[in-house]
Amino acid sequence: MTWRDTLPSVRGKLLRDEPLGPFTWFRVGGNAEALFIPADADDLADFLKAIDPSVPVMVLGVGSNVIVRDGGVEGVVIRLAGRPFAGIATDGQTITAGAGALDAMVAKASAKAGIAGLEFYAGIPGTIGGALTMNAGCYGSETKDVLVSAWGLTRSGERVDYALADFGYTYRHSEAPADIIWIEATYRGTADEPEAVSARISEITSRRETTQPIREKTGGSTFKNPPGHSSWKLVDEAGWRGKLHAVTGGGAMFSELHSNFMINPGEATAADIEGLGETVRADVQSKLGVNLEWEIKRIGRPL
Repeated sequence: MTWRDTLPSVRGKLLRDEPLGPFTWFRVGGNAEALFIPADADDLADFLKAIDPSVPVMVLGVGSNVIVRDGGVEGVVIRLAGRPFAGIATDGQTITAGAGALDAMVAKASAKAGIAGLEFYAGIPGTIGGALTMNAGCYGSETKDVLVSAWGLTRSGERVDYALADFGYTYRHSEAPADIIWIEATYRGTADEPEAVSARISEITSRRETTQPIREKTGGSTFKNPPGHSSWKLVDEAGWRGKLHAVTGGGAMFSELHSNFMINPGEATAADIEGLGETVRADVQSKLGVNLEWEIKRIGRPL
């Protein structure tokens, strides 16, 4: 008997050996030993309190900035899907959003309410939970610039509340414990005309569509920007823009459109994609003397 034979009763969906590839933008990766889609926050809290503390637990958002390795993910993968986790409400210059809400939808809701400052979220293809975890940002703005507070659940199912200062945000990094499952965040912007906010969002959306391969099987920005450098320029200078990796029969490559975006134009595996990233990291270090750090999160076990 294993831990999967003694999983607690839930009100949501609890699936065993569920393929995770369909949940990611790269469309690659193995199975989750268990996939839990809770009915609401209470369902999740009860589950976390009941499950064996030794069982690994992690959250998978919309899979826009992640590689799930081919050997699958040990333990329980949690997806905060549906209305209970994706609600968005505004009050004056404050906007509250569930961790499962898409960043772009939060930007649109802020525009409708005449709240400026969250327009940059229109350019981030993820969820609020992911944005909290990595201080997501683009076009000169970051989560830390507008966040007021957030709350989540610990691995043991207890509620924790965090003010902005508690996160200790730096570039694409938070000091908050990695095992906190964020449930909801509150932001504060400034008052502006809805039409003006919407216009800025449209500009960001248009810019993204013309400069990023958003219609491809991709993972968003592959590498963080090293101090004083742009990752796309480094990848470009090393000669990897639009170049197929000779080792990957599936054809993993860095996009011709944006050289910090890897794409899976064929049938690449997770190992192909991650291997390409590591090859380019080594090549940039060798040719240009700069260390590229992954921005894409890599989870699970190799085959």
